[in-house]
Amino acid sequence: MNTTQISNQLPNSEGFFGEFGGRFVPEVLESIMADITESYLKLKDDPEFKKELAYLYKHYVGRPSPIFYARNLSEKLGGAQIYLKREDLNHTGAHKINHCLGEALLAKKMGKKKLIAETGAGQHGVALATAAALVGLECDIYMGEVDIIKEQPNVIRMKILGAKVVPVSHGRKTLKEAVDAAFEAYLKDPITQLYAIGSVVGPHPFPMMVRDFQQIVGEEAKEQFKEFSGKNPDNLIACVGGGSNAMGLFTAFLDDQNVNIYGVEPAGLSFKDGEHAASLTKGSPGIIHGFKCYLLQDEEGNPAPVYSIASGLDYPGVGPQHSYLKDIGRVQYETINDEEAIDAFFTLSRIEGIIPALESAHAVAYALKLAPQLKKDQNILVNLSGRGDKDIDFVLEKYGHKYGISK
Repeated sequence: MNTTQISNQLPNSEGFFGEFGGRFVPEVLESIMADITESYLKLKDDPEFKKELAYLYKHYVGRPSPIFYARNLSEKLGGAQIYLKREDLNHTGAHKINHCLGEALLAKKMGKKKLIAETGAGQHGVALATAAALVGLECDIYMGEVDIIKEQPNVIRMKILGAKVVPVSHGRKTLKEAVDAAFEAYLKDPITQLYAIGSVVGPHPFPMMVRDFQQIVGEEAKEQFKEFSGKNPDNLIACVGGGSNAMGLFTAFLDDQNVNIYGVEPAGLSFKDGEHAASLTKGSPGIIHGFKCYLLQDEEGNPAPVYSIASGLDYPGVGPQHSYLKDIGRVQYETINDEEAIDAFFTLSRIEGIIPALESAHAVAYALKLAPQLKKDQNILVNLSGRGDKDIDFVLEKYGHKYGISK
């Protein structure tokens, strides 16, 4: 796997991207995390491991995922040409399978017996349950009770795949609380379990490791786009919660200064406290779940309550590399609110016949804004990180009447 200059430089040996990242964990976990880091660094360059992962990406996941020219949408908007990187077509329906297979193989080779993780929208949970079944490991998935109700199709999938779905009933009962609960369970037995973190967050080496597994998205896209046009995309767009799908796309292009890169955060209902999850836009540096990042915090410095219509974006922090890229100005971070995301959800569905995940709809919504501002000879590549099967019951119940749909 090729990496860019920025990726080669960071993180440093202690897991920092500039001032962000690191490893802020209880002493009992220090040696465990060091062992995971050492095992991963050895394994990632092992020819047999790379061969096995490449085989699974091709024959199990269905990679490379295609790039689709959204002609109808482009013509409707009358500006830049819009292309979609179709991660929604992967086995399990999202980009999450890319790093889950890597983490599952790592756990198996380290002699672990169980994979443990959190999930918000359920895509990471489904992907990890899938990978666990494939390699023969037990799997526990912690999920907030609000998200369990909201994302029932994915909950059922996890159970069919043999995973144990553990409801989390404290706090807001969403993604942040699911992470809390999974960490608590992991601390009870870090020897036989591997906490397979679901994004480019957490203590070192997870932000690096998940990025490395996800960067295949951007590497494919770079090659594919040159087949379309003989050049790089002019603009990249991806949604950002923790930020794994975005880092997957962005990494291959970070040193291409002629490529504009946009990360899209959830503005939710408003920018009032507890009504959004725009960590980079409204947060400040702080520590959460073992790493330093831009964080939405209350007056006492604790993680603040957050909200997004998209369960996978409903997190008060963000990946440390995103925090670094914001500070150096390489990536421009924007926001999209619930209403705009829902409109994009229906627009893409009805104009191109593609139902996006609500997370991905945030990226699509920003493309709808950006395209008319650009000339027709410009182009935009959107990372369509997941499909919307998991969201249709929720969308129908809450918004169907506004778009002429009834049960």
